[in-house]
Amino acid sequence: MILNCLRSANRMLCRRGLAFSFCVLIASAAALPAADRDKSQEQGDTPTSTKLRSRTTSKKPYTTGATGETARIAAEIDTLIRQSWTDNEIRPSAEADDAEWIRRVHLDLVGHIPTLEQTKSFLADRDKNKRSAMIDQLIDSSDFVDNWTTIWTNLSIGRQTPRRTSRTGMESFYRQAFSENRPWNEVVRDIISAEGHYEENGAVNFLLAQMTARDEAVQATAKTTRLFMGIQVQCTQCHNHPFNKWKQDQFWEFNSFFRQARRIDHRKLDPDTGRMVDDYSELVNRGNVEGPVYFEKRSGLMQVAYPKYQGKTVDPGADTNRREVLAKLVTTVDESSLQSSGARPMIADALANRLWGHFLGFGFTRPVDDMGPHQPASHPRVLELLAIEFAKHNFDVRELMRWICNTEAYNLSSKFGPKNKIDDPAIGEMPLFSHVYMKQMNAEQLFDSLLVATNAHQSGQTDLEKSKQRRQNWLQQFVRTFGTDENDEATSFNGSIPQALMMMNGELIENAVSAKEGSFLHSVLANSDNDSKKITTLYLTALGRRPLGKEQKAAQQLINRSSDRLTGYQDLFWALLNSNEFILVH
Repeated sequence: MILNCLRSANRMLCRRGLAFSFCVLIASAAALPAADRDKSQEQGDTPTSTKLRSRTTSKKPYTTGATGETARIAAEIDTLIRQSWTDNEIRPSAEADDAEWIRRVHLDLVGHIPTLEQTKSFLADRDKNKRSAMIDQLIDSSDFVDNWTTIWTNLSIGRQTPRRTSRTGMESFYRQAFSENRPWNEVVRDIISAEGHYEENGAVNFLLAQMTARDEAVQATAKTTRLFMGIQVQCTQCHNHPFNKWKQDQFWEFNSFFRQARRIDHRKLDPDTGRMVDDYSELVNRGNVEGPVYFEKRSGLMQVAYPKYQGKTVDPGADTNRREVLAKLVTTVDESSLQSSGARPMIADALANRLWGHFLGFGFTRPVDDMGPHQPASHPRVLELLAIEFAKHNFDVRELMRWICNTEAYNLSSKFGPKNKIDDPAIGEMPLFSHVYMKQMNAEQLFDSLLVATNAHQSGQTDLEKSKQRRQNWLQQFVRTFGTDENDEATSFNGSIPQALMMMNGELIENAVSAKEGSFLHSVLANSDNDSKKITTLYLTALGRRPLGKEQKAAQQLINRSSDRLTGYQDLFWALLNSNEFILVH
């Protein structure tokens, strides 16, 4: 199969030799600072220098046009981040230009690139508050709900749905939560304490997905702490943690809360085959479970552990609903302590850290779900500020995102130069957030962005349900080709041969550049614009920017040297969609 794909790709690349080399030209242009790209467009040439101009940090506070609490909190974050730049003697990158920023904020908030019309409208808008307005517009959109429903469903149960788990139920739960902007502590409380039918109460699917094996709730314990509390305790089931304060007995004390949970898999008779088949699953509490759990120490001694959370012992009797008690302990806020000392539940820090990592490319800890004294945060005061304000604002997830997106750090360019080249967490350095760190699109972002850029879903495909099924089939194929069971690694674009073949030679790409009626390329070729304007349109829709002078000339040469103009435009669009600049979030 791989050999056939290689042969097919080779035939395609022979035809598209110029187009393939065009990707290199695009990559070199993407490395240029935004200011130099603008200058190049004006002069019709590509500058040879990729260094940033010398830039001192402005004394004037940065603002995206936000007002009220959003402006106050974003400004406080900016002050703390700027201090870290001063302490480390670096200068931040320039502010991202509008083309770079609108593409980034769309991918981060709604999971796909902006449409051509959205890009053109934003670039033409002269309102100084347009970035803040765009953030609000995206956060209030249905695409925002769709995107974050997908993100948290994948985090909770994985992209490959575990057996006897309902993805539909899990998605339904999160969709309602994000649509109604439910407080995050309520969402977490519902998930930990959930009981019932896996579609009637979709929250149960989080624990059902962790209960596919008889493991005494070990996986449920580890997943709950990692995802919602930002700590990793899985290794302490066998021994004390060598670096943090978690001990073996603490793991089993936490585990005790989940021992009442039981999954029941129901079956039914299939009248066509006369056989029993899967029907549905449910999560119930076994009220007869009481007393401690027993675990074995490395010395061979048996120990007991009663349900206990952060020093608070819970009645282990059969009448106690342990998960319900745990859900309250994990999510309840003591308002007086919050106001006086900033005391808040761990879920506040965990989500603040995770979302900062989502938007900036790196969290305050690495990984974001392994917080604790063994791994101090890079910017503890920023993390504390975000977590406290998040708790004070009733765990409003949209507000938390709004604060982060309005910070100066998020609005910087991804380009860096000699004054901040040491800010490179990818090689193990502490993140200083003096520029935005580039990320690779995940599978969902790539698929949806290809549809936005090409109208490929409309080319020869009009049935909505078939389009959805096609998307799911593509995602499953992608995960199966590149993925593992670790969700954060499942769709990483690492330059592997299978990933390259899927992008270059896959059905979606071929359909996107086929110029069938209804496709974006068909509409471009059908209008009366000259070649220069058509090339610019393809750049704007694929990369969100106008071509540089050298790119414009090279694109024209590619079209002129092709066997026919249709082939030339197909090869040009193919090159843009297969470039690193398209795949990267920058």
